[in-house]
Amino acid sequence: MTYVADEIASQPACWRRAMGLAPDGLPPTGERVAVIGCGTSLYIAQAYAALREAAGLGETDAFAASEFPAGRRYDRLLAISRSGTTTEVLDTLRRAVLDGTPTVAITGDPATPISSAAATVVDLGFADEKSVVQTRFATTALVLLRAQLGLLPADLPEQAERALLTPLPRGAAEAVQFTFLGTGWTVGLAHEAALKVREASGSWTESYPAMEYRHGPISVTGPDSVLWFFGAPPAGLLDQVRATGAVASVAPFDPLADLIRAQRLAVELATVRGLDPDRPRGLTRSIILAAS
Repeated sequence: MTYVADEIASQPACWRRAMGLAPDGLPPTGERVAVIGCGTSLYIAQAYAALREAAGLGETDAFAASEFPAGRRYDRLLAISRSGTTTEVLDTLRRAVLDGTPTVAITGDPATPISSAAATVVDLGFADEKSVVQTRFATTALVLLRAQLGLLPADLPEQAERALLTPLPRGAAEAVQFTFLGTGWTVGLAHEAALKVREASGSWTESYPAMEYRHGPISVTGPDSVLWFFGAPPAGLLDQVRATGAVASVAPFDPLADLIRAQRLAVELATVRGLDPDRPRGLTRSIILAAS
């Protein structure tokens, strides 16, 4: 079994552990917060930001670390970084500290430069990973953040266990094009699912807010496509997707639990295509820029 398959299977246990944590430094209600990350961590940041703001708990913006707007003031900067070494994240944290902004970082490895770059560090080392492709660290970070917001189903680990056993959509492994759709906070999950399938299997993947899908992207959908909804589809959209002949996936789980099924799809597609999902082409565990 690959590292990533083992790490996918370990998520229910990681989530249970995260649900019992109450770390210092996470944003309290009312603060104006920026959240940064790169790759998978960016999409987790987007999901958290949308959840927090929609719940009325404080204005929350998510940015790719390289695109953080210099000079814009926030009450707190939250960084998500599995490795603790990503150049853009470290640079942004250090600038924020110089500007006097309180900073907190969630990481899988606190024995890295991120511990000196951020004022407060949340250690999720129990969810760290060997695989290049992120799965359990990212989802565990979002479980922690959702629990802190009071927006986490108590049975989420049990839902995750069911998601590990539920068959993938029939015909998905034979498809050549994959589109993932979400609404609100699940748009970030849609982007993350597309990234997972793209990284592990080299597949043609896309992701959009669900209502934007009608505005052009539906034109690429056909019998060799999979349409994956995170959460309930907007009225009428599922019928339109089925009319294209595509495989449609709508699961009865919390969208974060359903992300596990998309992770499983990524590994299955890689295996079918003779690829090693632990060693995706052109990727490394952390992006460190020598000229930083």
